[in-house]
Amino acid sequence: MKASKKPYLKGKTIFIISLIVIAVTAVTVWLTGINYNRALTSNFYISLSIIGTLLFAFMTYGLYKGLGLQDDFPNYRNYTKGSLFNYQAPGGFDSTDTDVGDGLSGLILSILLWIVMSILILVAMLLLEAIFWFSLFIIIMMLYWIFFRALRQVFKHANATSGNLTKAAAYSISYTFLYLGWIFGIVFLSEII
Repeated sequence: MKASKKPYLKGKTIFIISLIVIAVTAVTVWLTGINYNRALTSNFYISLSIIGTLLFAFMTYGLYKGLGLQDDFPNYRNYTKGSLFNYQAPGGFDSTDTDVGDGLSGLILSILLWIVMSILILVAMLLLEAIFWFSLFIIIMMLYWIFFRALRQVFKHANATSGNLTKAAAYSISYTFLYLGWIFGIVFLSEII
């Protein structure tokens, strides 16, 4: 008799399921809020409740079925700086004219203005680029941890909960509380303060 192989979910599948949950949450909050003027914290509570319910159901099902996770995410350590957006945009940049006058004083003033504005634009672009890439990196790592690493911690218990719905639900409710409880706390504290 052949032993049954443990079913595995791939990391990309988890990521796609998570994107579907995010889309369902956004559409539900938007559709239920069309006729109401709710506060932002109310929308957070509704969103977190929907996400918590779906997370609980997914983890309970996975633990009950004895699912495991397989890490198939690409390796981001081989990323080279500047390889993502390495192209020149066609066209030019049009700006408004600044009339500084005629003659030598106008020429000198326009050159100084050109240098100052070029430095300001360069500094602004460097700051915005650094903020953008740092934010993108943080968001990708957060999503990776939430969508894969956190669920991997949950599905470690799949062998103990496989076929036992009560145990699976108990583990799921505790991890759902741990993963979402602190966010509820932050929203509550922001409402108080």
